[in-house]
Formats: sequence, structure tokens, C-alpha cells
Amino acid sequence: MRSTHAPVALQRGTVTPLGLRVVGATASAPLVVLVGGIVTTYAATGVVALPLVFVLVTAVVGLLAVGYAAMAGRVGHPAAYYGILAVGLGRRWGVAGGLVSLLAYNAIQISLYGLLGSVAAASLGGVWWVWALVALVVVGWLGVHTIVTSTRVVAAVLLLSLLVVALFVVAGLGTPAAGEGSPWAGFSVSQLTVGGVGGACALCVAALMGFDVPGSLGEEATDRGAIYRATVGGVLLLGGVYAVASWAMGVAVGPRAVAAVAADPNGGLPFSVLGRLGEWCVLLAEVLLIAAVLTSMLVFHHTVARYVFAMAREQVLPGWLAQSSTGRQVAAPREASLVQSALAAVVVAAFAVAGMDPLRVMFSWLSALGAMGLLCLLLAASVAALRAPSRVRGEGWSWWQWRIAPTLGVLGGLVVLAVMVVNADSLLGAGTGSLYPLLLPAALAVTAMVGVAWGARLQKSRPEISAGIGHGQPRRNAVPDNISESI
Repeated sequence: MRSTHAPVALQRGTVTPLGLRVVGATASAPLVVLVGGIVTTYAATGVVALPLVFVLVTAVVGLLAVGYAAMAGRVGHPAAYYGILAVGLGRRWGVAGGLVSLLAYNAIQISLYGLLGSVAAASLGGVWWVWALVALVVVGWLGVHTIVTSTRVVAAVLLLSLLVVALFVVAGLGTPAAGEGSPWAGFSVSQLTVGGVGGACALCVAALMGFDVPGSLGEEATDRGAIYRATVGGVLLLGGVYAVASWAMGVAVGPRAVAAVAADPNGGLPFSVLGRLGEWCVLLAEVLLIAAVLTSMLVFHHTVARYVFAMAREQVLPGWLAQSSTGRQVAAPREASLVQSALAAVVVAAFAVAGMDPLRVMFSWLSALGAMGLLCLLLAASVAALRAPSRVRGEGWSWWQWRIAPTLGVLGGLVVLAVMVVNADSLLGAGTGSLYPLLLPAALAVTAMVGVAWGARLQKSRPEISAGIGHGQPRRNAVPDNISESI
């Protein structure tokens, strides 16, 4: 049956393999993980073996990334999870995956406004929501411009952020604390039997989220094969960086003392360790922290905009969200970008009016919801890879990419998801036994069910739209390349 795709496409051949790597690492925000994620995990869980937990969680997420990246490279859909699930599990599940993706990515992106506002207010003064609105204007302006413009900005911030993390590792390992236990305690298997390991696993998963963003740039990539390398290589690199950074923190303060120092508001981690190299290093880290949050926010904004654009192009969302003034190719999905900015403004305003804490409530709850949602989507994508038809796998397909890694990833991922749900109170800072953390999986389940129901309704009442679900970009003869495009 003939589909009803809008004859519009994103600009092809504009994102290089290096650009794919940059956006994935920037979304995860290494400096933010160092300053917030690692310190918070030590403080909340007291797990000395956090470096080892990072290694184990990275291995599981890396296995899940294999199936996702293999499918994303072959499907090439801007709404990656939506396209992957539609091809591998059926159109109804594709719509469900698309809605859950929009919920998860929006939750993570909007949570960062709370983090940025809180950090900026603490450093520069003022009210958090004013700084959040300033950031919203900046992200909104960059969001309606080509992603190439944004990539140049985020690449510079990412490079400097990784430099600060490297300096922290040098300072931590170069000046170890004396008499506070073995420097190798962070990799001791015996430390995994203590309480709090489940919460540490959940927080490590949250720290890694964002590596999957390259999968949404297949339509714009110069080389789709680079999506696999950027995604899988990205999660392994990020996991390694976080494991080493958390190890350096434990060595610098001492394994026996690191949890207490991290929990102390006057402990000053990680800036107290960076200060051993000089105050200039602390100043650099404080300035870059705000820039790192801003660029991570920008990458997630672009991702949400591409999901909305691609689903609107297939008429699953209102078609006007995929309109183009040229009728051919768009440098950036303008209407989808503006809608995401408007949604973020509404949520920020709601939290500000309600007087909720931007860090302990807005950031913690929304980022936890997003991380849990993306882990569920990675599991679904691995199942889709196992069920992918031969036309998707292609000739000479790899058993590792399409069978072994997805199977191991699903087995390990289910364990990590269960641990994440059970220990959701660690992610949210809620009291033990509180029922509020159950709202996270409930919200994801309801969203998925709505997606399945919407997909079923389209299949019954609008079969021409249902037939086009997950088909991705239109053919080149329908939307030719711009004449000015560089080959």
C-alpha cells in the first residue's frame, strides 16, 4: 500500500564520523558526570568499588549498544528507536518506541535546565529559573540552525572538558591519600557484596546515557557505517573514562574516606583535588561545567527535534511539524525544534511556580525517568535486532552483531533494569520504602501502551499511514540533493 510520507528530508552528507563521535560523548557530558554523577554516587551509596561497577555496567550497556547500533546503521531513521522497533518488532511497537523515546529524551533534556540553573545560581548568583530561561533561549536559537553549527561549538567544549577530567585523574593518582586503604580497593570484587551496589549500578547507567544519540543522525551522516563505531566505541570510551575518574577520586581522598568526603557539603569534591594543580584548574572546571551542561542540553534538543520531524513526516505526529519552506531538504527541523523549546519552557515554569528544588527534584526525577526509559529502549532494540529480517541484516551479516551480543545484552540488561527499578530511590533521593519511585516505570509503561494503541488505531483507520511507519527518509528522486551540497 502506498505510504503518505511528506516529501522533505534532512540535509544529507553533513555529519562526519568525527561529528557522530562528538555528539554522543557530549550528550553524556563527562565533566558533569565527574562533578555531579561520581560524587553523588559515592555519597549516596558508599560503594568503594565504584570503578569496578562502572566497568561491569559499561560491559552490559556496551552489549546492548551493539544490537542498537547495528540496527540504527541499517535502518538510518532520524527517530532511531521508532524505526528500529517498527522494522524488527512491528509498526505498533515502533509507535510505542517513538513515544517512549520522546518522553525519555525530553525528560533528560529538560532536567538539565534544573541542573544548569542550580549551578549558575550558586556560582553567579540570582534565581535558578532565570538562568534556565537564558539557557533555553540559547538552545532554542542554536536548535533552529544546522547541526553542523552546533557540532563546532560542542566539540570545543567537549575537548576542554576531557582535558579537565584528565587533569583531575593526574592530580588524584599523583597525590594519593596516605593511610586510607589500598589504592586498588576500587577494583576489589569483595567490595561488591556490600549494600548500595544496586544504587551504584543505577547511577552508573544514568551517567552513560546519551551515547546512543549518533543513531538518530543516519539521514545526515556521510557514512552510516560510522554510526556503529561511534555508538559502541563511544560507550566503551565513556565507561573507561568514568571508571578511571572514579578510581582517581577514591585514591586521592582514600577508599575509606571517599564516601564521607563526597557526602560532606564542605568536602569540595572534585574541585579540592583539582586545586592541587593550581587555582586556575578549579576556575577552568567551574566555567566549563556550565558550558558542558549547555552543550549536552543542545545535543538532546537536536535529537528530540529529529524524532518529532521524522514521525511527523510519516504522519504519526501532526504533519505541520515536518514542513519545509523549500519543499526539499531542511538544515534543521525548525517547527519540531520550536515545539521542544516551548515544552521545556512550560516545564521549567511549572517547577519554578511550584517552588520545587531544581536539583533534588527537577533534575533527579526527570533524569532518572529518561535513563530508565532509554535502558528499556536499548533492550527493545536488541530484541528487534534478534528478530530483524534478512533484508535488514544484509549479506554477510555478523553473528556477533545480530545474535550473540544482543542476546547477552538482553540477559544482562534485564538484570540491570531490575536493579535500577528496585533502587530507584537512590536515583531520586527518596526515602527507603517510598512508593513514589514506582511512578517512573509506571509512566514508561503507560506511554508504551498508548503508543501500541495509537499504532493499532492507525493500522485500522489510516492504513496508508500505517504502511509508511518506520520507512525512514524519502527516496532521493523524491527529494533530490541540493545543488550546492559538497560531495
